Amino acid sequence: MSEEAIALAMKGQWKEAIAVNQSIVEVVPTDVDAYNRLGKAYIELGEFDHAKEAYQKALELDRDNAIAKKNLDLLAQKASSRVANNKVRVKVSPNFFIGEVGKTGVVNLQKLGSAAAIAGMMVSDRVYLKVKGHNLVVENEQGERLGMVEPHHGNRLTKLIEGGNKYEAAISSLDNNKVKVFVRETFQHPEQSSKHSFPTKIAEDFQPHVKDTLLRDAEEELLEEEEGEEAELEEGELLPEGFSIFEAGVYGEDVPDNELLAEE
Repeated sequence: MSEEAIALAMKGQWKEAIAVNQSIVEVVPTDVDAYNRLGKAYIELGEFDHAKEAYQKALELDRDNAIAKKNLDLLAQKASSRVANNKVRVKVSPNFFIGEVGKTGVVNLQKLGSAAAIAGMMVSDRVYLKVKGHNLVVENEQGERLGMVEPHHGNRLTKLIEGGNKYEAAISSLDNNKVKVFVRETFQHPEQSSKHSFPTKIAEDFQPHVKDTLLRDAEEELLEEEEGEEAELEEGELLPEGFSIFEAGVYGEDVPDNELLAEE
């Protein structure tokens, strides 16, 4: 049943996932993972009170559970901002976050927008890349500025956008005033066929870790070759082909702080 619940979450079938997880806790009322999965599913359906109850139950069973703690804090922030229920938010499917070498990457936002705009966002919300002068800005569905893409990614993506490439993006992480965005190349202009949106070089000894059905995100140093010269970049994030960053914690696993937790 746990495997079924995970599979339903990966497909974005949240109502069905709730039913399965509720069945699990009826049989095993001490299943912390099932309560965390319930919290995630309720968040996706906008049922924040039920989500809070599920995470509180998980914390009662395991007072040190990092997933439940983080998501209860996030729910509290949403409630205090009074914007979470009032804004139109478009979500992407879990499959959006599957990595494709050279075409997908995770970028950090700098010079963040207003606290209210940030508080109104959640993981997997669709956002939009907009070129503003020499900067690449990320906006929400309402056109509110969320922040600026870090320059070592933003400068390259800006040139590619101006050259005809197209991209889609979604929130991948919100944590302690840090916002990360997953970016996917959806169209490459023929004249830019030799240019990768996210030039990467994965360390030879890098071994992606897969635990049960969970797909982990990878954080590696990036190298970028620009105009024939190879220059070392600041620390970036990439995903091996076929791997997903979509909220490892959604499935109820406790993961280190440097891995993506279920934001709900």
